[in-house]
Amino acid sequence: MDFELTEDQRAFAEAASQFAKEQLAPMAAEWDEKQIFPTQVLQQAGEMGFLSLYTPQERGGLGLGRLDASIVFEQLAMGCTSTTAFMTIHNMVTWMIASFATEDVKQQYCPKLTCGEWLGSYCLTEPNAGSDAASLTTTAVKQGDKYLLNGSKTFISGAGDTQVLVVMARTQDDGAKGISAFVVPADTQGISYGRKEPKLGWNSQPTRSITFENVEIPANHLLGVEGQGFTFAMKGLDGGRINIATCSVGTAQQALNQATQYVQERKQFGQPLAQFQALQFKLADMATELVAARQLVRLAASKLDKQSPDATAYCAMAKRFATDVGFAVCDQALQLYGGYGYIKEYPLERYFRDVRVHQILEGTNEIMRLIIARRLLAEGSELL
Repeated sequence: MDFELTEDQRAFAEAASQFAKEQLAPMAAEWDEKQIFPTQVLQQAGEMGFLSLYTPQERGGLGLGRLDASIVFEQLAMGCTSTTAFMTIHNMVTWMIASFATEDVKQQYCPKLTCGEWLGSYCLTEPNAGSDAASLTTTAVKQGDKYLLNGSKTFISGAGDTQVLVVMARTQDDGAKGISAFVVPADTQGISYGRKEPKLGWNSQPTRSITFENVEIPANHLLGVEGQGFTFAMKGLDGGRINIATCSVGTAQQALNQATQYVQERKQFGQPLAQFQALQFKLADMATELVAARQLVRLAASKLDKQSPDATAYCAMAKRFATDVGFAVCDQALQLYGGYGYIKEYPLERYFRDVRVHQILEGTNEIMRLIIARRLLAEGSELL
């Protein structure tokens, strides 16, 4: 097992790092404070290929594996956590359409999604269906050559400012097997959007609820066949968990970098903070846990690339561990800054706010533990 990055992976990482330093980091604080959705910068990211990292090449994407994409997202997250997190969601939408849509729909949507001219939102969560995604109640009833969509979604990233929605809806009253997935133009008649939710973090991307009232969708906008939606959603969530874990790792690495620099510059009691052994130990623990989180994320991504039967459990482990570690590292980095970490002149408080939601979305960390335990307790199953 080779833990070193390939030459190509290093090149992708360097390109992402440069984009993060030049296009994301300088504006991240302003986007956060003024709640600006940076669509122009996202389009620039699309031109770089960052909005279609694992979309197949024949559909205009880079065709990378999930491990390669994780390496890129980590570097981008060091520039702006919130904006990078939206990029990961857009990547999932683009990949789903490129992988499962009809040929006509692929030709209609993929060129504009891959370059960032159009942005996408992923619509799974409902007011009464969060962790229990199979209990969603939004319906899609077929009528001739169309589907009639009714229901509501909540906590949808980008909603109201994106052009394309991938919507999970019930086509049969049959639990998870009755869920289907649809591509829906965001401006279709009958779609309405709620207020922009005021949030603790992730302020560079809007979050709104969506209501569907007798929304007509062409039948060819169904992804796959009826009843495959939940399968697509779970495949999307495996990759989404890698993505959001990676965003935690990248943000925490940036927090650790800045805290390490700060304690070498800041003096108290006549010497730099870095000379105090207690703080040296704290830095050592932060670095160790962060490296462990990174390696677990990359292992899970590799298993997903190889379609290993235990990939879902590893994705859950990586998401649970990396998001917990990421938040803890940002918390400790803020502590090392003392009072300066608490004010907005420095980015530590933004890192702290932005990574907190990672322990909730893409399945809460409590649900991650449930997925892991079920795999361990399944007859004949083991994790190696």
